[in-house]
Amino acid sequence: MKALCKKLGYQFRDMSLLETALTHPSFGGDHHVPHYQRLEFLGDAVLELAISRYLYFEFPEIDEGKLTRIRAGLVREETLCRAAQRLELGKYLRLSVGEDRSGGRTKPSILCDVMEAVLAAVYLDGGFDAATEVIRLALAEDLHPQMLEDHLDAKSRLQEILQRTGDMPRYEFVSMEGPPHAPQFRYRAVTDDRVLGEGAGTSKQHAQQAAARDALKKLGRK
Repeated sequence: MKALCKKLGYQFRDMSLLETALTHPSFGGDHHVPHYQRLEFLGDAVLELAISRYLYFEFPEIDEGKLTRIRAGLVREETLCRAAQRLELGKYLRLSVGEDRSGGRTKPSILCDVMEAVLAAVYLDGGFDAATEVIRLALAEDLHPQMLEDHLDAKSRLQEILQRTGDMPRYEFVSMEGPPHAPQFRYRAVTDDRVLGEGAGTSKQHAQQAAARDALKKLGRK
């Protein structure tokens, strides 16, 4: 727990909050201890408010519609899963034997839920400002100006367009080329029945954004 607190940049006064945030319902049921679902509920609201406040003050020139699209990109499962992976939350989880064996420590849905629960635990222990600082640390890569522009201009726009017809884009890995110090990733944006676009970039995220931009171009929505 001390190692995780160091990664979070926050020292808990009540460590039981953090322990609950790291307890999967499967473990909680087996051992009759609290699990993270109620914290997850609260953490979702804390995250949305913190991100909303950050965007409101950092981008006074951007209108409400665009701010909403950026926020949607920052609070979705994919983004929170990456944050949890950077913090290595998976290795601290308390899971049932069955959930552990089925790969629960790496499941995106679980990592997303735990990330939200941890944020709620920080909020309850130290208040909103403390939670905001942990959010800034955990999502630092996604709060980079280039990534915020990507959230606005590509993946979120593509998702918004496709949701109107009941579709949801996914991003499939195609290849990785180049030397280890300068890799070039290639991804394609797909739905259940078609390839929408393909793109390359120096990181997985940038390659996915490039694929989304290619898809938007092919859909006539540049």
